[in-house]
Amino acid sequence: MNRPNEILAAEHIGRFANLQLLAKQVVEGFCTGLHRSPHKGFSVEFKEHHQYVPGDDIRTIDWKLFGKTDRLYIREYEEETNLRCTLLLDSSGSMAYCGSRSNGISKHDYAVRTAACLAYLMLQQQDSVGLVTFDTAVRRYIPPRARPKHLKAIISELQQQQPGEETELSDVFHEMVTRIHRRGLLIILS
Repeated sequence: MNRPNEILAAEHIGRFANLQLLAKQVVEGFCTGLHRSPHKGFSVEFKEHHQYVPGDDIRTIDWKLFGKTDRLYIREYEEETNLRCTLLLDSSGSMAYCGSRSNGISKHDYAVRTAACLAYLMLQQQDSVGLVTFDTAVRRYIPPRARPKHLKAIISELQQQQPGEETELSDVFHEMVTRIHRRGLLIILS
């Protein structure tokens, strides 16, 4: 299954090309995107009014509301931002398992395809995506990036992966805590 055209084939892309991955909670990011942000900004998504306080930007005063209430109110908008996602791929020996109805496709093969598809979707949305492969420890860490060329690095790493030793999730999570400094989404494929 490690040929490039099988990991992220055109027929796979066609099945999910119109999907979007949206965060249910507020997301912190530097770039604009699809997800709600804790930062206030200039956007089309109205959030709320708050009463004017000296020092507020007068360009954001809602003059129609002032005409109705004789009080100054500021319009706040919710900025949309990008999501930082890290895919954690289990490359332990248990991932080599092929069920009786799997046509020879292992859990690892399914996880690799799923990781490739998720990376593709995230990058299509201008979200940052990274990859961690692990068994008893982190084998490879590719930090999250939002560039389209980043997919090539992720696919290349996925093609090289083979199930190996046992799994030790706690050690992997402890190491990831030291590497990931900002909020984001972790997807574990195991």
